[in-house]
Amino acid sequence: MQLYNTLSAKERAQLIETAGQERLTLSFYQYAQIGNPQLFRDYLFLHWNPLDALGRIYVAHEGINAQMSIPAVNFALFKAHLDSITFLEHVRLNIAIEQDNKSFLKLTIKVRNKIVADGLNDASFDVTQKGKHVNALEFNQLLEDENTICVDMRNHYESEIGHFVNAITPDVDTFRDSLPIIENDLSQHKEDKKLLMYCTGGIRCEKASAYLKHKGFKQVFQLEGGIIEYARQVQNLGLENKFLGKNFVFDERRGERISKDVIANCHQCGAACDTHVNCKNEACHLLFIQCPSCQEQMQQCCSEACQEIVNLPEEKQKALRKGKHNSNKIFKKGRSEALPFKR
Repeated sequence: MQLYNTLSAKERAQLIETAGQERLTLSFYQYAQIGNPQLFRDYLFLHWNPLDALGRIYVAHEGINAQMSIPAVNFALFKAHLDSITFLEHVRLNIAIEQDNKSFLKLTIKVRNKIVADGLNDASFDVTQKGKHVNALEFNQLLEDENTICVDMRNHYESEIGHFVNAITPDVDTFRDSLPIIENDLSQHKEDKKLLMYCTGGIRCEKASAYLKHKGFKQVFQLEGGIIEYARQVQNLGLENKFLGKNFVFDERRGERISKDVIANCHQCGAACDTHVNCKNEACHLLFIQCPSCQEQMQQCCSEACQEIVNLPEEKQKALRKGKHNSNKIFKKGRSEALPFKR
């Protein structure tokens, strides 16, 4: 009984090319009580692997958080299987704005303590007392209200390439870092201001809105379906798009364009650019913004030191990596002294 991947990312990419089938990139989440996450994890793998489903899925006692790629021809079967699971019946699926057949190259389903690393003690507040969900039209109206404070609940490397007009964008590396900063910085406005929150697909705002209400914020709103659903509603309903730039996504695409605005810059030369890459040196793998010119000149490396390493024979590179843990820079997402134009 196969419960894990047997193909490498390279082998899977070749199979996708050979198949020539269109795939759909989508995401969904649901908070629910799952008694045995490991058993549920195995159940999902056994049903999704035959459908050629790929993606990154987290399962915990509190629910499921999934980002996936499904062959278009198998979407109906996939949806039928979701609907056969009581707490996933009719769950909202956020379909990506920009599709890429190679957005995911493995089916990875992991059991975690939480489906989002929020650092919160759920027993200390009522997680069901969430902020009011608003659609794209209502969100735009709230943005125009002078009594509204809009807060981006994502990390610095996400908001750097795209965010809503006039949104506060906390300079944080992780979601858990943002909550105490927001609570402290906006403590004077718990009574008189409307707190409007958003994230990529909505999941980070679910508990965050309940937590901030628990902390005394009286008027808390959250964008239902996040930026992904907002962009879809704006397009379908002909609404004004108040999002500037790209929406960062956690797959091989790295981002999907929501507006023509380029609000970021190359971290190496300062030119206008909003394309994220990972440093080609596998021992570094730093995520940063790099323009085509610098990518060619630096061979997709973040520094001259890394460039020297990638030009060594592969066996020499492996020998240098042997026995060493990945650099902490992997988790800093663009924070490096080697990047002169990282703001």
